[in-house]
Amino acid sequence: MGRTVLAIGGHIGDMDLTAGPTLAKMVQEGDRAIILACTYGERGHPTVAPEEYRTQKVAEGEAFAAGIGAEFRVLDYSDGFLPDDDSAAEQIADIIRQEKPEIVITHWKHSIHRDHERAAILAERARFLASLPVGSPYGRHGVSQILHADNWEDAEGFVPNLYVDIPDAAYEAWRAAIQGQAFARGETYGFRYIDYYSALMLAKGCLAGTTRACGFVRANDHAELAGP
Repeated sequence: MGRTVLAIGGHIGDMDLTAGPTLAKMVQEGDRAIILACTYGERGHPTVAPEEYRTQKVAEGEAFAAGIGAEFRVLDYSDGFLPDDDSAAEQIADIIRQEKPEIVITHWKHSIHRDHERAAILAERARFLASLPVGSPYGRHGVSQILHADNWEDAEGFVPNLYVDIPDAAYEAWRAAIQGQAFARGETYGFRYIDYYSALMLAKGCLAGTTRACGFVRANDHAELAGP
C-alpha cells in the first residue's frame, strides 16, 4: 500500500510548480497525490477578467493533476483574500481526516504573497485539528511529516534540509503537464517559471549528487520522504 501526500498551495498552480515533480515521482512509485489549492488564483492575469480566469485556472489545475496522475481540489476562497482562521483550517483538517495523508507539503512560512504565508499557517493548524478527537465521521488522523517546498517567492530564510531525487520520467511528466498552465508558460507577467524551476532542479541535483532534485525544509523528523 502506497503513501498519500497532500500538497496545499495558496493558489491554483503553486504546488504544481514547486511540489509537482516530487508528486509525479511519488505517483510513479505507487503513491497517491492530492493537490489542494486554497484560492483560485483568479486575479493573477493582467488582461483576463477574474471570473473568466477563475474558470481557466480550475481547468488548468484539473488538467495538471490528471497529467501527473494526481487528484485536484480547490477551496472556495478568492485570490488575495485567504483567511487564516479556524473555519478555513477546519476545512483542510476535514480533508486530512478523510484522506489520511502521511505527508503534507505546503509553502514556506515567509513569502512575498500573503496567501502563501496563510496557506502554510492553515496547513499547520489543520494538521493539529485533524489529530484531535472531535467526533468527525472520518475519525482523527495524525500527519507524520510536513515539508515546505522551494518557491522563489517564499525565499526568505528558506534553507533546504531534504533533497528528493527527480528521475527523468517524473521530470518529463511534470514538464508536459505544467505546459498547460498559462502563467507557468510566462503568459501573465512574463516570468519564465518552467525554465526557472527546471534550472532549480538541476542546481539542487548538483548539491544532492543526482541529475535533478527538489529541495524542501523538513519541519520535523517524525517520518521521512525518501531522498536520493
